[in-house]
Amino acid sequence: MSRVHDALRRAESGGAIAETPPVAVEAPPAPVEPSRVAMEAPRAPVEPSRIAVEAPRVPVGPSRVAVEAAVEAPREPEVQVLPVVVAPQPVRTTPESGPLMEALAVAYRPAPESHLLDLNNSHETPAEEFRTLRTRLNHLQTLQPLHTLIVSSSSPAEGKTFVTVNLALAEAQLADNLVLLGDFDLRRPVIHNLFQIDRAPGLSDYLSGKCRFSEALRRIEGANLYVMPAGSPVKNPLELLNTRQARLMFEDLPRHFNWSIFDTPPLLFSADANLLSTLADGTVLVVKIGATTFDNVTRAMQSLCENNVVGIVANGARASELYSKYTYYYSKAE
Repeated sequence: MSRVHDALRRAESGGAIAETPPVAVEAPPAPVEPSRVAMEAPRAPVEPSRIAVEAPRVPVGPSRVAVEAAVEAPREPEVQVLPVVVAPQPVRTTPESGPLMEALAVAYRPAPESHLLDLNNSHETPAEEFRTLRTRLNHLQTLQPLHTLIVSSSSPAEGKTFVTVNLALAEAQLADNLVLLGDFDLRRPVIHNLFQIDRAPGLSDYLSGKCRFSEALRRIEGANLYVMPAGSPVKNPLELLNTRQARLMFEDLPRHFNWSIFDTPPLLFSADANLLSTLADGTVLVVKIGATTFDNVTRAMQSLCENNVVGIVANGARASELYSKYTYYYSKAE
């Protein structure tokens, strides 16, 4: 500063002033207050969502936990009541009305060596097996519409006709249980021989329009059983069964009978049983112990395409092995 003042005094006195290079004078930095620095520091923008997230939470005390536990107490499980499904029963005619009254009555005269069971004899052990089969089928009938039933096997000589006829006899023993036994094996019919009745008129005559439905029936005296024999021989049984008249007959049978049980040809030898399985409510497959192979059973089930197969009946059991319990029970003195 003294040098500046000396230069000014010399200029005032008129003396020549030598040019002096300017001197850069650095101004001292102004003191910065700490409080101002803190105030002018850049602040990051605060997002509203972050404020909500980072807001302090109130700790839950024991009393609050107790209140929430009381509010959120478990509820009692609700009891779901399932509806009871009962198969609808068709309005059925009586033997005193309709075509059943016009059916020809015949005596029950089974042929010798026909193996038809005397169901009035309770000590006959095979009859108990057919009563068991009858009970199971009647139970299924309460769960689903089951009034028309076909019985078949994979191969001949496995006992399908034996099971068909005796099952129909077992069902006919029940009161107010009208049963129709039909011979749908138009290729080799035998039911008319077992009951010693005429073959015609029968099923084929009714389907071809040669007779009325009542004329194709035979009423067995002393039982709730009606028999429909095969009828007159035909050249093409499958074409006769695959008619509108056959489908209408299956639809109309539950109006007259509680059970309609039909004997059919073997599954692996003709397509008749396969066709009839699509018209009937259920199918029963008969196998013979020691004769029917597993491969034949598999092929028979595949040919049916699982069309309402309600069960399999094992035929040909030894009486000494299967029926020993009945022999022991009935041998006891009362």
